[in-house]
Amino acid sequence: MKHILIATTALSIAALDAQADELKLGLATAQTGGLAPYDAPVVEGIRIAVDEINAAGGIGGKIMIEMTEKDVRSDTAQTSISVQELVDAGSEAIVLPCDADPSIAAAAIVASAQIPAISTCASSPTLPLIGGDYVFANFPGDNVQATVSASWAFEQGMKTVFILYSPDSQYTTMPLYFADVMKSLGGEVLGEATYNIGQPDFSAIATQIAALDPAPDVVMTSAYEPDFPTFIKALRAAGYEGQVIGSDGIDSPTTFGLGDAAEGVVFSTAGHATEGSPLEGFNTLYEETTGSKSETVFNAVGYDLVKVLEAAVVAAGSTEPQAIRDAMANLEDVQGATSLITYKGTTGMPVRQVSLVRVKSGERELVGQPSPRADLIPAPRMQ
Repeated sequence: MKHILIATTALSIAALDAQADELKLGLATAQTGGLAPYDAPVVEGIRIAVDEINAAGGIGGKIMIEMTEKDVRSDTAQTSISVQELVDAGSEAIVLPCDADPSIAAAAIVASAQIPAISTCASSPTLPLIGGDYVFANFPGDNVQATVSASWAFEQGMKTVFILYSPDSQYTTMPLYFADVMKSLGGEVLGEATYNIGQPDFSAIATQIAALDPAPDVVMTSAYEPDFPTFIKALRAAGYEGQVIGSDGIDSPTTFGLGDAAEGVVFSTAGHATEGSPLEGFNTLYEETTGSKSETVFNAVGYDLVKVLEAAVVAAGSTEPQAIRDAMANLEDVQGATSLITYKGTTGMPVRQVSLVRVKSGERELVGQPSPRADLIPAPRMQ
């Protein structure tokens, strides 16, 4: 098969620190708890990339990657504890969980140690702003995803929206960005509601939405498991038949197993495997490696993370943490499994492609991979 490789010059490979023979990579990720449906598949992709690189002799054929993994159990306090342990163990780069809040909590630790850290799939644009110069994201920002999905909805003639969000986390406020973009385009927000993460019953909110007259053209939420399945079932049971738009948090097997309740739902995510694409190649590699098909883009997102680190080490010519951080901040067009990835000129949120995907008969259908208008992208909301 055709593997996904980052082009490196002979000069940059030759410049790799002759004294360095390994990169110590520390993983503080959620392998249990509420974030596990996201971090676990990301870590699968990380392992595939690390094994591929090490089998080829290491980064630049010289530097092997040594991983130390810790389960943060989807807990903010445990994330800080695990990150400190990884720092104390000599990690030269650290992987943080798939949520901005625990990643932000650990930011002071990596900043004090001057070690670069990258979240598996947190998408809040506030992450690097609050986290500081040593914290990077590895996923399209919430404000960018919302711009893509709101622009698509408006272009399809959907001019009114009801948003459902939770103030409990940075990520679940994405609908506020969606509302900003819709209003900028000339659309109207007919209403909004909030929920608590882990809320067991959405029937009251669903009834509120279904009773609106006229009905909103679209309902947008960034609720994820287990909240999204509970909400969408309640919404359809209440009689709302319009368009529902979600976010990358529902890019999971659970969503595609919801049957009629999820039919037609559109969501933004980090990639879609088109014919001949690097993501199609990664999916083949995943199946060859694991013996099963990849059911989520988060596997490929993990692969991307390691390719970014690989490119940063090559560009730095060193495994020294400060050098890696500086090189990462200036990376351009790193070829990942999902898309090209750029950090140069950003504050730590990557510039990378956003895909819109529709649930159709329990399968993925590509709606489009449009580039958002820069003037429409809302500024990060500091919660």
